[in-house]
Formats: sequence, C-alpha cells, structure tokens
Amino acid sequence: MKEAITLFKYYLQSNHKTRTIESYTLLLDRFNAIHAEKLLEDISPDDIFHFLEGQTRNLAKSTRRLRYVQLKAFFNFIIDRCSLNMRNPCNASLLSKSFKAPKQVPHKILERETVDEMIYNTTRQRDRLILELQARCGLRIGELLKIRVSDVSDRTITLREPKSGKEMERAYMPENISKKLVEYINEKALKGEDRIFPICYSTARSLVRGLGARLNVHVSPPDLRRYSATYASGNGVPLEVVSKVILRHQDLKTTQVYLGKISDSEAIRWMDNLHGK
Repeated sequence: MKEAITLFKYYLQSNHKTRTIESYTLLLDRFNAIHAEKLLEDISPDDIFHFLEGQTRNLAKSTRRLRYVQLKAFFNFIIDRCSLNMRNPCNASLLSKSFKAPKQVPHKILERETVDEMIYNTTRQRDRLILELQARCGLRIGELLKIRVSDVSDRTITLREPKSGKEMERAYMPENISKKLVEYINEKALKGEDRIFPICYSTARSLVRGLGARLNVHVSPPDLRRYSATYASGNGVPLEVVSKVILRHQDLKTTQVYLGKISDSEAIRWMDNLHGK
C-alpha cells in the first residue's frame, strides 16, 4: 500500500497544482494509516465505504463526492500503471450511490439594470471600485482584497496566489475603471506593497449584500463575478475568452456550468441577431 501511494504522489507532483497534491496527500496518508498492512488487491468496497464515511460523515455532499473521486482516481492509476488484474473497489454501486454528486442548483443571474443601479447608487469611491472590479472585470472578492499597489500596471492587475493554484494570474480592466483605480490610489497616497482595499472578506460581503438590499435583491460577491461572465457571453464574447480571460477557469466545462442554461428568450434573441427577424 505504501509503495503504491508513493508512486501516485510522484505522478501528482509532475502535473498537478500544489493544493491538489496537498488534498490527495492528506486523504491517502489517512487511508494508509488504516490499511497499511493490507495488499492493494485485498481492499474491498466495504473498506472504502467505512473509510470514507469516517472521514466525511459531517461534511458537505460535494466534499464527500470529491474524496470518493480522489480515492477512485488513485486506484485507477495504480491498476493501470502496474497492470494489476483487479477491479477498482471504488466502482461498487453502493459507493457511487452513497457518494453521488449533489444536484446543481441553478445560479441566479443578475439583471444589468440591477448591477448598474447598485454601482451608480454607491457614493463611496472604494465601494464603487469593489463593485466594478467584480461586475466588470470578473475578480473574485478574495483576489480583489489582496491587490496591492505594485500589482497594478496600466490596465492590468497581477493576482498573487490566485484560487487556481498558479503562482500568478492577470486580470484586465476597461480604461475607465483603470483610471478610477489610479485616481483612488493617488488620492489615498497608497504606495508599493500597500493593500488597495484593506478590509476583510466579511466586511466586503456585508457591503455587497447591503447595497443589494437597498434594491430588495439578495446579492453576494460571487453573483457579481458571475454577472461579468454572463453579460460578456450575452453580448457575443466567445466562450473561450469568457473562460480564460474574464473568469480565468482551467477548462470550458467549468465556465459552462458557471454560466448556467440559456433561456428561451435568450435563444430567440440570438437567432434574430444571427439571421434577422
């Protein structure tokens, strides 16, 4: 068991992000601690079930599913790499049902009028910039709050330690937002490594929710980022650009889930745009 886990870890280090490696390592080390004396071929579906239940009983369905998929990927890799004549114990129907993926709840898509009104009704320059950087540029709130003066260059923002696990990523701003951001930095006399928005996540979340409440709309920071993508997509920006430039997703499937379904009225509008009424 230990040798198999070590081999899999070497594989992960060659083509996976640090956070992914850490997640797998924690799970597999715990699995090894329980089943170290067993041969790989002797691991049964019941062993897998009891291990995963013990590790994930009180966790969200999505996390339970992730741990199951990770363990399944480990066995698939070892069986394939070592040409083992065995069935993946994670393929048992009991396991796939017990750790099935949660149903996707349709995302709420904000209307342009709502977002514009939130922005234009905001008198404080800091708050308006936070809204615009999310709704116009697609920044995650956690990324936005980490931005330092040295990260801003013309219309580009360098994002340190982004959610993707990369060393850095770049986000892009329209010219008018870039100018406002520079004006704000100068007005506040911020320099070098100063954080531009030195507030915590809960404060930013309360800010966004409060501004939405004024319009009787429930809004959270992720809703503004999602709006930036749906607005771009609805105006003809190619999916690849929405995915790689605005949302900075690793693959198009994630972006497709993020954008949600196209309504009938939206589909008809696009047919009219393409072929005329």
